[in-house]
Amino acid sequence: MSNFTASPSQDRELANQPASDIEAYLKAQAHKGFLRFITCGSVDDGKSTLIGRLLDDAKALSDGQQGSTIDVACRHFSTARRKFIVVDTPGDEHYTRDMVTSASAADAAVLLVDARKGVLTQTRYLSYLVSLVGIRHIALAVNKLDLVGYSEVRFREIEAEYRGFVSQLGITEVTCIPVSALKGDNILTPSANTPWYRGATLLGWLETVEVDEERLHRQPFRMPVQSVNRPDLDFRGVAGMVASGVIKPGDRVRVQPAGKETGIARIVTADGDLPQAIAGQSITLTFTDELDISRGDLISAAMSPAEVANQFEATVVWMHEQPLLRGRTYSMKINTKTVSATISPIKYQINVDTLEHLAAEKLELNAIGVCELELDQAIAFDRYTDNRDTGGFILIDRLTNQTVGAGMLRFALRRAHNIHLQHVDVNKAARSAQLGQKPCVLWLTGLSGAGKSTIANLVEKKLHAMGRHTYILDGDNVRHGLTKDLGFTAADRVENIRRIAEVSKLMVDAGLIVLTAFISPFRAERRMARALLEDGEFIEVFVDSTLSTAEQRDPKGLYKKARRGEIKNFTGIDSPYEEPEAAEIRLDTSNITADAAADRLLDELRRMKIIT
Repeated sequence: MSNFTASPSQDRELANQPASDIEAYLKAQAHKGFLRFITCGSVDDGKSTLIGRLLDDAKALSDGQQGSTIDVACRHFSTARRKFIVVDTPGDEHYTRDMVTSASAADAAVLLVDARKGVLTQTRYLSYLVSLVGIRHIALAVNKLDLVGYSEVRFREIEAEYRGFVSQLGITEVTCIPVSALKGDNILTPSANTPWYRGATLLGWLETVEVDEERLHRQPFRMPVQSVNRPDLDFRGVAGMVASGVIKPGDRVRVQPAGKETGIARIVTADGDLPQAIAGQSITLTFTDELDISRGDLISAAMSPAEVANQFEATVVWMHEQPLLRGRTYSMKINTKTVSATISPIKYQINVDTLEHLAAEKLELNAIGVCELELDQAIAFDRYTDNRDTGGFILIDRLTNQTVGAGMLRFALRRAHNIHLQHVDVNKAARSAQLGQKPCVLWLTGLSGAGKSTIANLVEKKLHAMGRHTYILDGDNVRHGLTKDLGFTAADRVENIRRIAEVSKLMVDAGLIVLTAFISPFRAERRMARALLEDGEFIEVFVDSTLSTAEQRDPKGLYKKARRGEIKNFTGIDSPYEEPEAAEIRLDTSNITADAAADRLLDELRRMKIIT
C-alpha cells in the first residue's frame, strides 16, 4: 500500500544500505500481503495492551493513530511477512456504531475474552455483529491467562463454550489462543507457561490467516456512481470507485435501476487511460452511448446485473437511544444513493445469548432485529452475503441527520416484483378539474382538547356551503374502523399516522380537500405524511393550546384519568408532544374561539389560493 511509510529508524537503516539493497527492500515491501483486522471485546479485556504488545514485541513499524473518532484507534504496522491495519474498536456497548463501521471493512477479527470472566453476553453480541458484517476468520484471544495460573482447564472451558456458540452463527474459521497481553505469552513467540498449547501465536495467526484478496475481483462488476462529468475534461463520463469485479474497454454494462445497457469506451484516471480497472480503484468511465445517468445509479456487468426492488427483508443493528418503530420513515443511504425507507413489520428481534427470535414492536439501542423495509423508489442491490458494498446500508434520522442504524439487505420481498402500479386514464388533475378545486390535506395537530375536531368540523361546514368537496378524518372516528387494532404506544401511534397519511393521499388523488384531526405527536410522522404528497398539497395546521388550557377543557375527561394513572402513554402527561417547527398555519386556541380559528384558517386558505 502506498500510504505505508517508514519510521525514523527505518529511514536511518535504509540510508546506510546500498542502492541495490534499498531497491530490493522497497520491492519486497510493495509485494507484501495485506490484512485489515479489528480487535474487540468487553471493557477492560485488554485490547489496547494487546495492540501495544504487538507493536512493541514484533518491533512493528507504526505510523500512528489515524482513527476518524477518538473512540476508534487505527494503526498501520508491518512485519517481514505482511502489512496490517489494526482497528481497536471500543468495548462499551454504546459504541456499536464504531464497531460495525470498522468491522464492515475488515478481513479478520481478534476477539478478546478475560480468562477470569469467560464468555459474556457482550462477547456473544460482538461475535454476532462480526458474523453479520461477513468476517469469516476469528481469533479468540483468551487474555489474562496469567491471572488464572495459566490453567489449561479454564482455557478449554472457554474454548468449548465459544465454539459451541459461534457454530450456530455459521462461523467455522475460529482459532483459540491462550495469551497474556501484559506478559507477552503467545503473542510473538510460544510461551513456556503454556506447554499444553501447540497452536499458533497471535502474530503467527495474523501473518498466515487466509485472506482471499482475489474475492472482490472474481465478483461481478459493480461501480456506484459518485458523480457525473469531470469539469476538467470535455467528455461525458461518470466517476466512482469500483466496488467489485474487473472492467475493460469494450465490456457491456447495465445502468441500474433504469436497466439500460451500453458499452465501455474508456477508463480514465488522472494518470491516463487504463486497459482495465479492478476493485478499489477510483476511475471515470465513458460509454459508447448517450445515457441519462445520475449520482446513486449503479453500473453493473450486463451479463450478471444487480437485482432491482423497492421492498426488502433486512437485518438492522439499532444504534440510537430513540427506538426504531414500525411505520416510521428514515433516510436510507446505500452506496452513493439516498432514499426514504419506511419500517414495515419488525419480524423479530434476536436474543444474542440464545439466538432465539423474539417478537418485538420496536428495537431499542444496540438491539439486532429483522425488519421489512419499503422504499419510496426502486434501487439496485446485491444481497449483503454476496457483496458487502452493494448490500449494506445505514439509516439516518430525517430530523437530526444522525446515523441511527446499520443494516444488511437479506433479499427482496416477492411482492416487490409481483406488484406493479396500474396505469389509470382518469388522474388527479382530471378529478380536480371536474370538482373545480385544488385538492390538499389540512393536517390539524395539537394536544387533546386543543380544539382540532371542533375547528375541522366548522371549517368543513363552511367549505361545504361554498360548494367544496371535502372529507374529515378524525382521530376517534378512524379508531372505530381503519385503526381499531392499534393502541396508544409510541409504535402504535406511528402506525396510526402512517395509515392516515396513506388514506389522505388517496383522497387527495380523488380531488378532495381533506381535513385530519389527530394529535399526531411526532414530527417524524408528520414529515412522513408531508413527503407522500406533492408540494403545496400538505398544509400543517398547529392548533396551539397550553397544556393547562387543554386540561381545563378536558371534554372527554381523559386528562383526569391520565393523572390518576388510568390511561398510559397519554400525550402531554407521560408521552411527549413535539410541536411543529414550521407549520403553515398556527391557531392559538388559548386566546381565540373555535369560530374565530375556523375563519382564520379559511382566510389563510384564500391567501394560499386553495379556495377563492
